[in-house]
Amino acid sequence: MSTLPPCPQCGQPNTYPDGDLLICADCGYEWTPGAATETDSARIVKDANGTVLNDGDTVTLIKDLKVKGSSITLKVGSKIKGIRIVDGDHELDCKTEAGPMMLKACFVKKA
Repeated sequence: MSTLPPCPQCGQPNTYPDGDLLICADCGYEWTPGAATETDSARIVKDANGTVLNDGDTVTLIKDLKVKGSSITLKVGSKIKGIRIVDGDHELDCKTEAGPMMLKACFVKKA
């Protein structure tokens, strides 16, 4: 039985050592054992003032935002509770009075 960890990229257990590296035979991914990978590190998202945002924070809009594809406008000063940090160019997943929405962190400040 092998004591080598599975591949962090594809999750397959078919890995082998090559010098200081571990290599996945299935996808070809190479990594250093014990080193933090991109998927392990938490993403740091900052608001318009440079404050770090975390999951569950409450934020306030700093600008009126028109909702694409509708006539709804989110007004400046609107509070949004319980944000989630996600990957992509719209870093915040949240529920607004207009429904579920993805927002960019540069248009909010931590409340």
